[in-house]
Amino acid sequence: MDKSWMRKPKSSREYIRGVMAFVKFASENSRRNGLIVCPCKKCCLGKTWSTEVVFTHLTSGAGILEGYTQWIMHGEPIVSPANREAISEAPSTVPVNSIPLHGGSSGMQDMLNDVFAMHDDCVEAGGSQVGVEAEPESESVEDTIEDSNKRAKKLEDLLKDADTPLHENTKHSKLGAIVRLYSIKCMGGWSNTSFSMLLEFINELIPSDASLPKDTYEAKKYMRDLGLGYEKISACRKGCMLFWRENEKLDKCTSCNQSRWKDDVSHEDGSAKSLKKKPVKVLRWFPLIPRLQRLFMSHHTSSHMKWHAQGRTKDGVLRHPADGEAWKAFDSRYPDFASDPRNVRLGLASDGFNPFGNMSTSHSIWPVMLVPYNLPPGCV
Repeated sequence: MDKSWMRKPKSSREYIRGVMAFVKFASENSRRNGLIVCPCKKCCLGKTWSTEVVFTHLTSGAGILEGYTQWIMHGEPIVSPANREAISEAPSTVPVNSIPLHGGSSGMQDMLNDVFAMHDDCVEAGGSQVGVEAEPESESVEDTIEDSNKRAKKLEDLLKDADTPLHENTKHSKLGAIVRLYSIKCMGGWSNTSFSMLLEFINELIPSDASLPKDTYEAKKYMRDLGLGYEKISACRKGCMLFWRENEKLDKCTSCNQSRWKDDVSHEDGSAKSLKKKPVKVLRWFPLIPRLQRLFMSHHTSSHMKWHAQGRTKDGVLRHPADGEAWKAFDSRYPDFASDPRNVRLGLASDGFNPFGNMSTSHSIWPVMLVPYNLPPGCV
């Protein structure tokens, strides 16, 4: 698609026609009920509006971000460096979506599209976005570009790993191999130590020019780029408070006045040993909103989020919470919420246990889990 109109004056015919073509393209590929992300210089890909509002912003408002030349937020596939030349040389009559990408990558390209086509904050607030080149016209745009460059570099590296075979005698890419191995670790309940031992042995088996993470720590760092990480928040040793947001830099609990840090380790002669401060108790927080967004952004799971209303068998047999009386009572009490099957229903479960109680450690975990009831039983 010709995008030269993006650098034309807003009053020109070419620009107006280009905006009309862009809005049409974006609305046809929209996954948000007709709403599309606004690429104007004011919204900076940070807000969603109706097509009419976006058209007004682009023609009568601040105008389009001229550096936003790869429309990944509006339906264009993420293109790897290896395929850009092929796409640029493709005839104009051939749709971009029909050009094969990442052959033999075992679905890694689809996964990267799902991950990077949505930024954690792209709907709620202005944030860094992929595909925006430098355009130093305002401070907000410069901030967006600075963060997007880091994000784009991360994407480039993952796309390279998705395109490149692990070694010449395999069809599996480096990205595919790491994701599959880590998935097996999680599904099999392997310990970090056993997984590190496996990675060490695999690295001895594969050719020297191939490269896999050498241990679990490196594998986790690699997986974090796919948006599967979590945040660590220090907590009071007595559970009074979290050292978070405005309390993030405090050293003592405001309620019990206990230190948030473990006691310093001392030498046998009594002298203090200088160590990096470690919190006594840590909360590992898996942000909820990005995970819910991903359920709707991925074409593999978005249809399942409406299964409770459109896919389940309604024969009076209790197979799912949606078949129960409590669900029906909730629907009758909140009809507006129940009218849209995409609205998310969550079940909260919490209980304390010591998963390592049969081993020589006193570590304990108190998990708090949220279960999306929209999904069919096999997906929970």
